[in-house]
Amino acid sequence: MIRKGLEGGNYKPLTPKAISRINETVLRIIEEIGCEVNSDIALAALEKAGATADRENRRVRLSRKKALELISKAPSEVTLCGRDEKNDIYLGGSRVYTGTGGTALYIYEPETGERRQATLEDLKNIARLVEKLDNIHLFLLPTYPNELPFEQVDVNRFFTGLDNTTKHIMGGVYTAEGMQQVIRMAEIVAGSPEALRKRPLISIIACSISPFVIDGEYGDVVAAIAKSGIPLVCPAEPLCGATSPVTLAANVTVQTVDSLMGVMLAQAVNPGTPVIFGSVATSTDLRDYKYISGSVEMGLLNAAGAQMAQFYKLPFYATGGMTDSKTLDAQSGYESAITNLLCALSGANFIHDSAGLMEFALTACYEKYVIDNEILGMVMRAVEGIRVDDETLAYDLIKEVGPGGNFVTAKHTRRFMRKEHYQPTLSDRNSREKWEERGRKTTREKAAETVKAILESPTAGLPDAVRRRVLSEITGIVA
Repeated sequence: MIRKGLEGGNYKPLTPKAISRINETVLRIIEEIGCEVNSDIALAALEKAGATADRENRRVRLSRKKALELISKAPSEVTLCGRDEKNDIYLGGSRVYTGTGGTALYIYEPETGERRQATLEDLKNIARLVEKLDNIHLFLLPTYPNELPFEQVDVNRFFTGLDNTTKHIMGGVYTAEGMQQVIRMAEIVAGSPEALRKRPLISIIACSISPFVIDGEYGDVVAAIAKSGIPLVCPAEPLCGATSPVTLAANVTVQTVDSLMGVMLAQAVNPGTPVIFGSVATSTDLRDYKYISGSVEMGLLNAAGAQMAQFYKLPFYATGGMTDSKTLDAQSGYESAITNLLCALSGANFIHDSAGLMEFALTACYEKYVIDNEILGMVMRAVEGIRVDDETLAYDLIKEVGPGGNFVTAKHTRRFMRKEHYQPTLSDRNSREKWEERGRKTTREKAAETVKAILESPTAGLPDAVRRRVLSEITGIVA
């Protein structure tokens, strides 16, 4: 049973009063402190939309009225489509989906305990894995192909995604030219520019810099994506004690301002742009100022971010599911599970990084995608909650069986046993004797078997005619 798009939101780390206080502080920062905007295109667009600009210091401020007006122009729901319609997802409200993420530089190989540089072939293999892992709903391009020249990275990453999974493809871009090629490629795959806008097969990420900076190149990219009509993600990554104050409330505030600046810029350029408010907020190890990806505080911060997104009626891109472990051990499992669970129960619309990443998001692991798929199945079952009605209360059956009876042979048991209880595909629930008979396999060993089976199965490649056209019209693709 595939569970996706379920309504979360029962976990609320912020009270209504706390949300109101954060909002007031956010609007005060936007109005009184402002944001440094290093893109001339972005600065002009915001100024035209009613912002005041100190051009000498490149500081932009918006009144709270103007800020709320721009935010309100953003759609409250965004649809992200797959090549196969069954993979479409609908971000908004408190509906929950999960996906991959990161731009990992390395691949961890459990057999040797070592890591190596990630290649384009790794990206292809991970896309093929995600295609067959039902609890991962979206493919955010998770690795960097180290062997490619920089100018070929954008087109090759997106082509590899489109050619190996029918799920929606999301990713960042490194150059404006690469962005244009990626959009053109997606138009060919969709059938036409109009078809792509109607059914967006791709979405593009452009980050703000915490605290309160819109980079020159990424400001230009945000403006260009907004003009194109392609769904845009505007996450920010404040780090407690480094690029935000150390307290969680202040970090949520900084993250909210940073992401809202991207949202407002997109609406200033093109009102109605499908834009996704986003957070990659987390802790900092203040001993050496490392980014921490597996802390419980990351889960709390992103759950709070989901509440702020719901307050502003914006779809939300959260971050969870990573680990700081360097191997597939208990730490790898419990850190991934805790942050994913907190985000999902809060109603975060899309949990990115929810599968496959380890070692401060520097490294991806094939087997971890399979293990995390199992974790996410359990997480989504928790989001589903407990259905209470006449059927599930089963009073008539209880009365019929009576004291001292059992329910093993009841039709009610057969009808509900699979959909009421999550059915694991990886976890071992056998007796010790049966487990030993079957080879005493560990979770990692069973995950490796699943990886092998998936990678040996047929691919979900583009139709031949579409693939040939992409390769003939888009330069730089390594097929």
